[in-house]
Amino acid sequence: MSAREVSLFIDGPTGQLEALYLDLPEARGLALICHPNPVQGGTMLNKVVSTLQRTARDAGYATLRFNYRGVGASEGASEMVSGEVDDAEAVANWLLAEKPDLPLNLFGFSFGGFVAASLSGRLEARGVEIERLFMVAPAVSRLNEQNPIAQHGVLTLIQPEQDEVIAPDTVFAWSANLDRAHELLKVAECGHFFHGKLTELKDLLLPRLSN
Repeated sequence: MSAREVSLFIDGPTGQLEALYLDLPEARGLALICHPNPVQGGTMLNKVVSTLQRTARDAGYATLRFNYRGVGASEGASEMVSGEVDDAEAVANWLLAEKPDLPLNLFGFSFGGFVAASLSGRLEARGVEIERLFMVAPAVSRLNEQNPIAQHGVLTLIQPEQDEVIAPDTVFAWSANLDRAHELLKVAECGHFFHGKLTELKDLLLPRLSN
């Protein structure tokens, strides 16, 4: 597929947010992708985020990834609490205004898993339906009653079994206690950044996006 992302800036709560947008004319849905920990080098160009974007693109989705406040050319300073969720909500608002008739799918890797999950709850409370939510090696310990996850839509957790950043048992326990339908996929012999396992990640995502 020859479609290429275009660079743009979106108005955020604390200034302009840097983003990459791929508009497919016959898109089947929207894919918004949230990147990992901004104070530990996470950006929208992270290789796992890039894999999520390419997989969504190949499945026929218009995609949008972005840098949180204080990352790359995005204005503002990292907050690491609710600020990055505020940024994601602003970006989601822009995307939904561009393509109001298409279903929204959220993706988040590591800290981005917390952001995407929190965003899903916010949007659902506003009456926005989330088609699918993918949480990849997610920072579930950051989720709490102030950041509820959406209760509808398809939820998929993908967790490396040898994750050296997010304790796998934390994700497995969170999954076991989650009172809504979801799927938990464990990736054997895989670390947090999916070194040597990005193709396997794509193979898990693609059929779930193509159904």
